[in-house]
Amino acid sequence: MNLLPLVLYAAAGIAHAVHFARRQPQVGRAATTLLILAALSHTFVIGMQTMEVRHVPFANPSNAVSTFVWLFALSYLYVEITTDERAMGVFIVPMLVGLQLIPALSPGVERIDPVFDSPAFWVHVSSLLFAYASFGLAGVLGLTYVVQFKEIKKKHLGYFYTRLPSLQTLDVMNARAVAIGWLFLTLGVVVGAIWTAQARAALPDDPNLRAMALNDPKIFVAVLTWAVYSFALFARRTMGWSGRRAAWLSAVGFAIVLLNFLPINYFVTTSHTF
Repeated sequence: MNLLPLVLYAAAGIAHAVHFARRQPQVGRAATTLLILAALSHTFVIGMQTMEVRHVPFANPSNAVSTFVWLFALSYLYVEITTDERAMGVFIVPMLVGLQLIPALSPGVERIDPVFDSPAFWVHVSSLLFAYASFGLAGVLGLTYVVQFKEIKKKHLGYFYTRLPSLQTLDVMNARAVAIGWLFLTLGVVVGAIWTAQARAALPDDPNLRAMALNDPKIFVAVLTWAVYSFALFARRTMGWSGRRAAWLSAVGFAIVLLNFLPINYFVTTSHTF
């Protein structure tokens, strides 16, 4: 089921690359259309999986990655459609393709567990995944800012300068993506703490629930992510850390997100098995 979205994301990536190189309006419209079709097909897949297991599918790592890709694609599509700016697609869509390869090649099996039977749990996970999608967008915007800044600093306005948004536009978009991501991350962490307390009371013998603590790698890195982005917001508002500093903080923060989302999820033993 995850193969069709993968193929359409790949086609959208190729179209965005051609548009980035040639800047032809009709190619740009085709790139956006292909990305919309990819997101719609992915929505259909998510919907079918939701009907099958009676909740949004992210109770195994591969399905969580697929849901993250879907939210990331929707977040970027919103930016692309509302700003009519497609330049970042050449950086973002290949990331969608690379991540979507994981559920396409190794879909996994969605577990049904009494511990998941709580609205608070689904709010917790959905909020975190949407926050990570926003941080992914902010990370790409940050790296794009750095590329554009270097082009200007060289005083040789070449290939990237004529194709990328202005530094001011990139900085404003980055700030908004970080702020939205931080709000949802905060919501996810708070609701997760409430859910854990409720679940421990309801299922006192569950070994994973008993083992959940700050020293758990997944929980620790999630809290570290919150601290990094909290500092990014604080530094922007009170210390004037905009522009390059904010861009690098966004990139570092998203690197931490990916660390938690992929290596820790797949290769590190953790009580957080969902």
